[in-house]
Amino acid sequence: MSKKIRTEAVDHLFEAILSLENKEECYTFFEDICTVNELLSLSQRFEVARMLRASKTYLDIAEKTGASTATISRVNRSLNYGNDGYDMVFSRIRLEDME
Repeated sequence: MSKKIRTEAVDHLFEAILSLENKEECYTFFEDICTVNELLSLSQRFEVARMLRASKTYLDIAEKTGASTATISRVNRSLNYGNDGYDMVFSRIRLEDME
């Protein structure tokens, strides 16, 4: 990655996120810090990753999420060659939330 992600500003953002105590606080914070489209894009990528891990086809994923095949492909590349962030989170959330 050409841009340095580990900065003091990013540290401050992550500390703020880690201070959130529940889903309602997440909604409050993220509605202030993100545009609606930014938040929907993030949630779409997460849903795409969840569906890829559930062995859904690109066609099924595109139909359910509205994601382009380019987005699905990028998420798939992250799942296969990234830092395992998605899988780390998936291993921590309830299995029924994944289905």
